[in-house]
Amino acid sequence: MAYWLVKSEPSAWSWEQQVAKGAKGEPWTGVRNFTARQNLNAMKKGDLAFFYHSNEGKEIVGIAEIIREAYPDPTDKTGRFVCVDIKASKPLKTPVTIAAVKADRRLADIALVKYSRLSVQPVTPAEWKLVCEMGGL
Repeated sequence: MAYWLVKSEPSAWSWEQQVAKGAKGEPWTGVRNFTARQNLNAMKKGDLAFFYHSNEGKEIVGIAEIIREAYPDPTDKTGRFVCVDIKASKPLKTPVTIAAVKADRRLADIALVKYSRLSVQPVTPAEWKLVCEMGGL
């Protein structure tokens, strides 16, 4: 299993909206960055992803599961980009803020800090475990 982080502005698509979709999940559409596209293509069914509220809140709020692997993004008229389907798995008991991530030296190399503009990011197993602990899981 691989671990990921996906970002969304809560005013555009929030954790609460993701949870409301239930087991059927929702396509993660609208990604228009080539590195993020590579990450979407690498996702496998059953992989887990942190759900990060960007711009507003700036915190990891939950864990989502990849339920469908990459396929053409129906919102992309160029045909160059892909999406995956994700479903909410569980909320973090305590959201983990970007400030908390930056304050922990063990997370100095996490993509959330090093590549802050990237909307779909890999997370190492060690980073995953630490952030889960920080979030009360």
